[in-house]
Amino acid sequence: MIILPETWKGRESDPEELTGITVSSVAQLAKKYKTYIMCPIYRTGAEIKRKNSAVLLDREGEIVFIADKAFPFWNEFDLQPPTEPGTEALVYQTDFGRIGVAICFDANFPEVWKGIADQGAELVLWVSAYSGGTALQAHAINHNYYIVTSTLLGDCTVYDITGKELLYERSDGVHVSRITLDLDRAVFHENFNMEKRDRLLADYADSIQQETQMPREEWFVLQAVKPDISAREIAVNYGLEGLRDYKNRSRTAIDKVRGASYH
Repeated sequence: MIILPETWKGRESDPEELTGITVSSVAQLAKKYKTYIMCPIYRTGAEIKRKNSAVLLDREGEIVFIADKAFPFWNEFDLQPPTEPGTEALVYQTDFGRIGVAICFDANFPEVWKGIADQGAELVLWVSAYSGGTALQAHAINHNYYIVTSTLLGDCTVYDITGKELLYERSDGVHVSRITLDLDRAVFHENFNMEKRDRLLADYADSIQQETQMPREEWFVLQAVKPDISAREIAVNYGLEGLRDYKNRSRTAIDKVRGASYH
């Protein structure tokens, strides 16, 4: 997947239709190289005057997903026409995993990131005009998905499902970062999982490993070491509950005891 930064055509560029020159040109590249491309634009259409959108082209160059910036920055309302806020967090199932998208100022609003997590995202692409930094790290820690950034400042950051910074690179001019991610890795809480984990690791000693142990958090990460094995699928078969699911189940059960959601 190739990820271009927010407003890479210019911060005050005119909005374009999805059939315009930008998306059409990027679509040709996606088809030529058989790769997904995330192409942010200001878009317009029949019922839209201006939205700050990230358009995903698939390996055939087809538009398969559009994410709109939920929280435009203040100066985007001064553009003519003004930028319209997006209304919902969306997630798309690619042929390699489930991805969500957030854009620039969205970094400051936890509801965007929870909405993406609630739809099962494994990877979040954050396209932006600025670097973001530890605000993004917090979202990776809280929701246990990878976050990959592409910014107008010419830098790229990648956060792990544990919140660890895996990559930070920056250069002047046209910057290109590359990384390969294992979306089958999974993070678990020790609560209610230890006996199941131990049986799994004993039965699959040559195929699955505990890659990371986090004693202060009481978390651990499982990873397959053979390409034809899925650590996530086998963990489910052994009854292990992923950390995100564990927290969601706990929230629901505790709210039921409380008689209301916690605010």
